[in-house]
Amino acid sequence: MNMSRTERSRERLVVVGGDAAGMSAASQARRLRGPDALEIVAFERSHFTSYSACGIPYWVGGDVPDRDRLIARSPEEHRARDIDLRMRTEVVEIDVEGRRVRARELDTGDAYWTSYDKLVIATGARPIRPDLPGVDAPGVHGVQNLDDGQALLDTLAATGGRRAVVVGAGYIGVEMAEALINLGYEVTVVNRGKEPMSTLDPDMGRLVHRAMEGLGITMVDDAEVTKFLTGDDGRVRAVATDDAEYPADVVVLGIGVRPETELARAAGLPVGDHGGLLTDLSMRVRGQDDIWAGGDCVEVLDLVSGRERHIPLGTHANKHGQVIGANVGGGYATFPGVVGTAVSKVCDLEIARTGLREKDARRAGLQFVAVTIESTSRAGYYPGAAPMTVKMLAERRTGRLLGVQIVGREGAGKRVDIAAVALTAGMTVEQMTALDLGYAPPFSPVWDPVLVAARKAVTAVRSET
Repeated sequence: MNMSRTERSRERLVVVGGDAAGMSAASQARRLRGPDALEIVAFERSHFTSYSACGIPYWVGGDVPDRDRLIARSPEEHRARDIDLRMRTEVVEIDVEGRRVRARELDTGDAYWTSYDKLVIATGARPIRPDLPGVDAPGVHGVQNLDDGQALLDTLAATGGRRAVVVGAGYIGVEMAEALINLGYEVTVVNRGKEPMSTLDPDMGRLVHRAMEGLGITMVDDAEVTKFLTGDDGRVRAVATDDAEYPADVVVLGIGVRPETELARAAGLPVGDHGGLLTDLSMRVRGQDDIWAGGDCVEVLDLVSGRERHIPLGTHANKHGQVIGANVGGGYATFPGVVGTAVSKVCDLEIARTGLREKDARRAGLQFVAVTIESTSRAGYYPGAAPMTVKMLAERRTGRLLGVQIVGREGAGKRVDIAAVALTAGMTVEQMTALDLGYAPPFSPVWDPVLVAARKAVTAVRSET
């Protein structure tokens, strides 16, 4: 029986979504308020909770040998902390006026209402699946959750072929291309953009293109998939574009994701231009006193451009959950925003970015200079020094740092964190040149590549004034 608040002795927190943001919020609220003061009910529609979706490509590729290593906390561990976690149960309706949610058990079909005093929406994002002929054929896979990863591994184990096509060349696309190359597949990447990694400027994406081809990956850029062709057995056999067909024993979709906000939209909650829920700095849904949202289903403030963005990353989701849990639990915390930092790799090539691309800066109405430098990860004379390209954007006249992109070998990717800190602090490129960074020949040249780019940006800014 579902009791009203007046019939219950405790407040009830209901959490919709049992991954990073949702369960971080539940766990933090539980730390601050014991079970005698707060009842927590959480709903998760899949078989798993609190896992690393970012680790799925590395599990598929064999770098992570065991799926369970991706799971931070099992349902049983959450329940042991007095969190009523209901697995394989999907929330299908939110009644804001009545302060209740309707849930359906996926294995039985049974549905029921549960009231709440406080609600957390952490429904995540859903992979983009194009509405094309053959997209639902066996052998065509998305990789959003652990169930998806297991289904892909089952297909790889069952198929006798060794040809794979990856559709899309964003983070998931390039990481899945690496995983399949590691498994010995012939890999073709079909990408609608002119270069892979649309989160980079095209000139930096071109470096990724060349490196992927050097790894034996066939790159097909500026191509639109029109259909997935199937054989007599109904399984996928090729991916078709307007100009060609690419044989495939397995297809992986890496086109990107969209915020999972249909439930919130239907409840009349505010959604932004990118499809994500809109919240204030405390992660409370705008216009609502007792509803919070976090993770891949929300939009966040870009601290560089001052605009809302949708950036689905586990780092943000966990921070959102901590902030929400603190506020639900009676404390106070805020999430000020992001600068858009991300890092990835394809085999030994490291790819990183933070801040704005050129088109982001133009869209925000900013005037800027852009510089690119070539350097090495270590002192040039030290064994193992590898090439690195750094691109930096700075605002004209003020010299404020706007963005950095890095493509290189070992030691390149995490250098983007220097720029991320500088962006968050609102530093100028001239201020960056004075940063006291660690130096020794095994780790860096005397002038770190990021600082070399900053020096060049200073010169470019001065020439514009």
